[in-house]
Amino acid sequence: MITFTCSLIALVVGFFVYGKFVERVFGIKPDRQTPAYSLRDGVDYIPMPTWKVYMIQFLNIAGTGPIFGAIMGALFGSSSYLWIVFGCIFGGAVHDYMSGMLSLRHGGESLPETIGRYLGLSAKKAMLVFSTILLVMVGTVFVYSPALLLADLTPQSLDVMFWIVVVFLYYVLATMLPIDKIIGKIYPLFAFALLFMALGLMAMLYVHHPAIPELWDGLQNRHPDASQPIFPCLFITIACGAISGFHGTQSPLMARCLKDERHGRYVFYGSMITEGIVALVWAAVSSYLFYNNGVANEANMSLQAPAVVSKISREWLGMFGSVLAILGVVAAPITSGDTAFRSARLIIADFFHLNQHRIISRLYIAVPLFLTAIVLLYYNINDKNGFNVIWRYFGWANQSLATFTLWAVTVYLTTHKKLYWVSLIPALFMTAVCTAYIFVAPEGLKFPVTISQIIGVCFAVAAFIFFWVWKIKRIDPAPCVVDED
Repeated sequence: MITFTCSLIALVVGFFVYGKFVERVFGIKPDRQTPAYSLRDGVDYIPMPTWKVYMIQFLNIAGTGPIFGAIMGALFGSSSYLWIVFGCIFGGAVHDYMSGMLSLRHGGESLPETIGRYLGLSAKKAMLVFSTILLVMVGTVFVYSPALLLADLTPQSLDVMFWIVVVFLYYVLATMLPIDKIIGKIYPLFAFALLFMALGLMAMLYVHHPAIPELWDGLQNRHPDASQPIFPCLFITIACGAISGFHGTQSPLMARCLKDERHGRYVFYGSMITEGIVALVWAAVSSYLFYNNGVANEANMSLQAPAVVSKISREWLGMFGSVLAILGVVAAPITSGDTAFRSARLIIADFFHLNQHRIISRLYIAVPLFLTAIVLLYYNINDKNGFNVIWRYFGWANQSLATFTLWAVTVYLTTHKKLYWVSLIPALFMTAVCTAYIFVAPEGLKFPVTISQIIGVCFAVAAFIFFWVWKIKRIDPAPCVVDED
C-alpha cells in the first residue's frame, strides 16, 4: 500500500506542478475569445460551465480503458504503477492538454486537421482514415461491452441483444442531437457514478489494507503468459490511464465548449490525471486479487476483467455500492461510445467542409458510420473471437494515434520556439512501443521478443535523427503552419 499511496500523491502533485509547467510552455491567452463564442452554432459550439465540461471530458476519455486496461495491466506486477504515474503525468496529460489547446486555438478543429497542420497534407489524409476507423471500432466495442454488463444485472428476458439495441439507439440520438441536449445533461450524473466507484474502492483499500506488490519487491514480469513482455505489452495494455490517442479525438468536442483558455489545464490535463487515479485504484484492487501476500493466485488471475469488476465491487462495496460501481463501469463505455461516433462525424465534416447545422447534413455522415458499426457488431456476435481481435487492433491503433499526435505537438512547439522536449520524449518512447508491439504481437509479425524490442528502439532513434536533421535545416515554419498568436 505504500507504493499505491506514493503513486496517488505523485499524480495529484503532477497536476499542480508539471501541469502548471506545461501550461506555461504552451502559453495561454485568457483574453482570447474561444470558439464556443466566435463559432457558436447551437449544435457543437456551445459555451458550457467549466465543471460540466470537465465531467464530460472525463467520461469521454474514460471508457473501460482505465478499468479493464488497468486490471489486465496489474498482471505484469508493480511496474504497472510506474507506467500509470509517469505515463499519465509526462505522456497522457501532456498529450491531452496540448491536443485540446491546439484545437481550441484553431477553431475547435478535429485531430486529423491538427495533425495535418503540422505534419502535412499526407498525414492529414492518413489520420482521417486512421482516426475514423479507430472511432468506429471504439463505438462498436463500447456497444457490446456495456450490453454484456447490463444483461448480467437484469432479468434473463433482457438479454445481450436487447441491450445492444437499446445502447445503439441511444448512440444514434446522442450523435445527432446538439451536445447540450443529452450529453450536457446526463454525463455529469454518470461521472459522479464513476467517481463514486473509484473513491469507494480507494477507501476500502485503506480499510482492508491488503498486502499487494510493492516496488521494492522487484519490477520483474509477473504475467502468467510468458509471451507478454513488459516492453512493449504493458504500455499497450494500459492505454487509457496512462496515454491514449483516442483522447485526442475527444478533446476537440470540449474545445468547442470552453469559455476561457485558463480552464484548459483543469479540463484536459486534469481529466487525464483523474483517469490515471481511476486506473491506479483498479490496478491496486486487481493486485489484491491476483497476488495474495506476493504469491500469485492462479484461479483469480484467470478471471476476465468484467468478472474482476463484479467480484471486487460485491465483496468490498456491498449490494447497493456494487450496483452503483457496476453502473459506473457501464456508463464509462457508453459515454465514450456515443462521443466516438460524434467525433467521427465531426472529423469527416471538418475534412470535407460540410456544415453540420442541419440534421439532414449530420445524417449523411452518421448513417454510413452506424451501418459500418452494425456490420462489425454482427461479426462480433457470431464469432466468439471477433471481439477480442478487434479490441487488440484497437489497442495498437490507439497508441499509434497518440504517437502521431505527440509528433504533431512536437513540431508545433519547435516551430513556435517553445520547449519541445515535453512532447518529444514521450513521442520517442511511444514510437518505440508501437513499433516493437506490431513486430512481437500475435496479431502482428510474431518476431522474437528481443529482436522486436531492438527494432522498436532503432525506429525511435531513427525518428529522433530525422527530427533533429529537420530542426537544423528548417529556416522558417512550413507554409501549412499558421501562427495562432
